Formats: sequence, C-alpha cells, structure tokens
Amino acid sequence: MTYDGDMTQFELSREHEEFRRTVRDFAEATIRPHVAEWDKAHHFPTDVVQKMGELGLFGLTAPEEYGGAGLEAADGPFTSLCLAIEELGRVDQSLGVTLEAGVGLGINPILTYGSDEQKKTWLPDLVAGQRLAGFGLTEPGAGSDAGATKTRAELDGGAWVINGGKQFITNSGSDITSLVTVTARTGVAESGRPEISAIIVPAGTPGFVAEPAYDKLGWHISDTHPLSFTDCRVPEDHLVGERGRGYAQFLAILDDGRVAIAALAVGLIQACVDLCVEYSLDRHTMGGPIGRKQGVAFQVADLEVMLHASRMLTYRAAAMKDAMDGGRGPSMKEFKQAASVAKLYASESAVTATRIATQVFGGYGFMEEYPVARFYRDAKILEIGEGTSEVQRMLIARGLGLPVE
Repeated sequence: MTYDGDMTQFELSREHEEFRRTVRDFAEATIRPHVAEWDKAHHFPTDVVQKMGELGLFGLTAPEEYGGAGLEAADGPFTSLCLAIEELGRVDQSLGVTLEAGVGLGINPILTYGSDEQKKTWLPDLVAGQRLAGFGLTEPGAGSDAGATKTRAELDGGAWVINGGKQFITNSGSDITSLVTVTARTGVAESGRPEISAIIVPAGTPGFVAEPAYDKLGWHISDTHPLSFTDCRVPEDHLVGERGRGYAQFLAILDDGRVAIAALAVGLIQACVDLCVEYSLDRHTMGGPIGRKQGVAFQVADLEVMLHASRMLTYRAAAMKDAMDGGRGPSMKEFKQAASVAKLYASESAVTATRIATQVFGGYGFMEEYPVARFYRDAKILEIGEGTSEVQRMLIARGLGLPVE
C-alpha cells in the first residue's frame, strides 16, 4: 500500500495482490469444503489453524528473530495482515477472527510491551501459529470501564497471586493455547483510581481454568471461553510492560484491532456480494433470473457500494498504520480516528449486508444449509467486539473536539 501524505490516493502493491490470492486459494481449498460441517459441530480445527501458521499468517507483523516475516514498514505488514483476515473472513468469519485475535490480542501485547525474555520464551511458537494466546480484559461487569475491573493480583513471595474471572475471551481454551495475558488490579494509583496491570498466565497453571466454551449465536468455529482464577500463582516477572499501565497498553493495541475487525467485516460483505450475484443469476422466477428484477438488482447494487466504501476506509486506516510504523505519515490521533471510522462503518455495513443477502435468498436464506444464514449469525458480533458501535461514535465525536461522555 502506498501513502501519499494526505491519504487521498492509495493502491495495493503487486506483492499485496499476489499475497491476497495466496490466502484466497488457501481458504477456498482448505476451509470452504468443511466450514458448514465445522460450524454445525462447533468444531475448532486445530490442524487448519496450524496450517495458517505454516503459511506465515501469524507472523506477518513480527520480526525475523522470532520467526516472523520481518517485513519493513514500507512493505505494509499490517495491510498484509488485514488482507489475510479479509480473505479468511470471506469464507469463514470464525477463522478470520482466530487470526485477528491471535495476532492482535495474543502476539501484540508481548511483542509491543513484553521483556526480551518474555519475547524469546513465548513469541516463536505464537508467531509460527503452532500455539495461540488470548487477552483477558472483559469481565461480567467490566470492559470499557477499567475502574470496574474486579480481578486482583497481589505480590506474595516473588509471585503474583491472581483471583477473579474474565469472559468472552478468544483463543483462550483451545488445545494449542499457551497463555492468556490478563488485566488485574495490582494496587491503587496516586489518582485514587485502580492500578491495572497486565500479567501473563501460562495455560495449565494451577488455579487457572478455562471454563466450558460458550454456546454462541455465531462464530461457532472460534474458541471462546470464560476464565476463572483461584489463588493462581505466576512468577513476578510475568508482568507485561510497566506496572499500572496494563489498561493503557490494551487501549493502544485496540486501535489496530479495530482496523482488523473492519477487514473481517469487508470479507463478510464481499461474501454477500458474491453469493447474491450468483443466486440472482441462477434463481429463476416468472420466466427469468430474479436478478433482472429491480427490487433484487438494486439491493445487490447497494451491497457493492457498501463493499467499496468499507474496503477503502479499512485499507486507508491500514496504510496509515504502516506509514506510522515507518516513521512518517499521520499522527496517532489521526490514525485512531481513521480506525474508529473504518470499524464503525464496515461492521454496521456487514450487519446490513447479511440482512439484505438473506432477503435476496428468500426462504432459502433462512435455511442453515445456505452460507448466508451462517454469515447472518456471524455478523452481529462485529458491531460489539473490539469496541461497540456506541464506543466508536463516542471516540469519533471526541476526535472532532466534542466533549461527549
């Protein structure tokens, strides 16, 4: 992705287009033939996730010393990640979010804030896609509100003793999960607000339990669990970054995640366009294909408009991220605004797109044997994860200088 200073013009490089084709071919050959079966069985295909690792998808933004691609900022590593998420999401949203969370919430906290020892210990397997990691922030009464965090961690004899629980944590209880980084109260800051820190908890640590997986509306193939911690002891050096900065660290990482969720939404909208065009040509009524009826054709045309707008907003934000990492381009404030705009528009467009696609398919769209039904179920969470639509509107308004609470 090229960057021209004000982001009014940009295009994918030839290398990016070739990479997109590689991921698309993988998704078509390895995922599509089995996705309906996996979705029905709520099956997490560990072997396919590890094949995604062998393809290098988990290492796109990581340096070579940890087994990553070692791409320079000018090569657009974050844009490459978004393209991979989009192409996986075009076939299956669950595996798209497995990659998104595996990199954004599993690898990035350690890569960005971890010590050299933590990076050497945990990153090689995560970057190779042979293991997964999750990030435990959300609790039954806490998410965007850090002050409501109830999970606590206290130092005792050179170890953190963690008690509490987390919910809705992706990649946290699979057969290949190696760790979860959790936020916990570790004291009280000078301001009087809770001191929130991030701590690595390896899978299998006594007192750490990934409870039975959720029975979710969508994302049936994704691994998602509530977590509990009961006198769970981990070494003091498992603290990630600076003590008391855990929540701030997470918020910084979340900006990238919003763009990645937007890319997942773009993949879903593309799937809706593809499915509706094919069905509108194949399905005949009253002597011809339903696609010749304006009532259908205009709805499909609306999908195409949403697709182009969502894709351009997402690619723009991804290009801004790569430019920033290269020491040029927009400010952090500008990127944060672009990330929220892309996430809000693309996720809400994806929900609308699946509703339209289901309508185009008519009664067949309500049947689980047709992929539009699965996409319809999968879409709603895009408006919730990595910051709800309401949070995005609040952030956008603040970026415009409005004193919204």
